[in-house]
Amino acid sequence: MISRVLQKPARILYALIFLPVVGILVFATLRPIQVLPRITLAPGFSLLDQNSARLTNEDLRGHIVLYNFTYSDCAAPCPQTSEVMRALKNRLGEIDAGAIPVSLVTISFDPDRDSPERLRAYANYAGADGKTWRVATGDATRLKYALGGGFNLYYAPNADGTFTFDSLFVLVDGWGIIRAYYKTASPSVDRLARDIGLIAQEARNSTGAAKYAYEAAHLFLCYPP
Repeated sequence: MISRVLQKPARILYALIFLPVVGILVFATLRPIQVLPRITLAPGFSLLDQNSARLTNEDLRGHIVLYNFTYSDCAAPCPQTSEVMRALKNRLGEIDAGAIPVSLVTISFDPDRDSPERLRAYANYAGADGKTWRVATGDATRLKYALGGGFNLYYAPNADGTFTFDSLFVLVDGWGIIRAYYKTASPSVDRLARDIGLIAQEARNSTGAAKYAYEAAHLFLCYPP
């Protein structure tokens, strides 16, 4: 009789242990939610854009931001990245970001030559409108900390006035967290649009009970290919 009385609590205990384990295995296998990884905190910075307007990382808080890095005198065979930014800018209307603003920022690491006037000429050539897509630069020493230390970008001046640098795009979410690196001069615009959409979807849906599902997706590395 005592044995039967003890069996029921034991079955309940086993169920309480077994069901979460099954749920975890199903979630990890089926991956019903996909997220981009939370890589690290993006750096702080203070820049001047092509219109001589101040641009800081705090101005972009709450925005999904795609950064790229170059300088106005970058001519072939220097890696050309403005085409990707322009193509993405033209497709932003197709991305379901809801009320979350999406911004594009090109940072020049040649502040000695890239005055606001030169940045404006570059922006006009590239199609950067100064609102959705801004081109900016800042103090050389602070840039080195922000770009080299914060965004993990390698760049170095050459004797002929050109630069050697990594081809790099960086995607940052509205909390100021780096979510993706694209280490190429020509990442797929489809992939960029998809990744921006994933961040926007997570921001919209990870509240209340759904927050735990998104945290589980991060825990089980449910990252898109």
